[in-house]
Amino acid sequence: MDNKHKLVIVVGSVREGRFGPVAASWVADQARRHGGFEVEVVDLAEVEIPLALPAESPKYAGESYPRPAGMAALTSALEGADAFVMVTPEYNHSYPASLKAAIDWHFTQWTAKPVAFVSYGGAAGGRHAVLHLENVLTELHAVTIRDGLAFPNYYTAWQDGLPLDPEASGYAKTLLDQLAWWAGALRSARETVPYPS
Repeated sequence: MDNKHKLVIVVGSVREGRFGPVAASWVADQARRHGGFEVEVVDLAEVEIPLALPAESPKYAGESYPRPAGMAALTSALEGADAFVMVTPEYNHSYPASLKAAIDWHFTQWTAKPVAFVSYGGAAGGRHAVLHLENVLTELHAVTIRDGLAFPNYYTAWQDGLPLDPEASGYAKTLLDQLAWWAGALRSARETVPYPS
């Protein structure tokens, strides 16, 4: 697995009846077929993510940051990742509180790592959510990938766990090719010179 990048796919929605796990499963399959990744799917619905945060920022607290025990697996997955795909819906022109809380409980785990987006929603396909996430993750020194996947009106655009658009796999390959390039470049950079804080 040394030649593969560790990819963590984050299911951002915890809403009942959510579509996120369906999209994440398809993306994970695309990533495995791509061949450049060791894939792990992290579902935030299975993680303890309080909205109340400790007084000190995780940026400065480092290893001593007091995260809940139920968050340990998430923190470990994020720490070990070379790259991320965030699967997010659009709620009221933005992304879910669960995803924001998971991001805010961490800091260095995102630093100098690439993040790609798969979004879904109504007519906009979740693009408003992605625009907001790009701003947040830039603040955490992550590198956001230009080519994402957006699924407008996902409730009519998927069938049996698969997108009906025949071009979707091609778009996924573009996203994954760019993600793999950045994952390799940034991992090499982090190993060569510590990222300046």
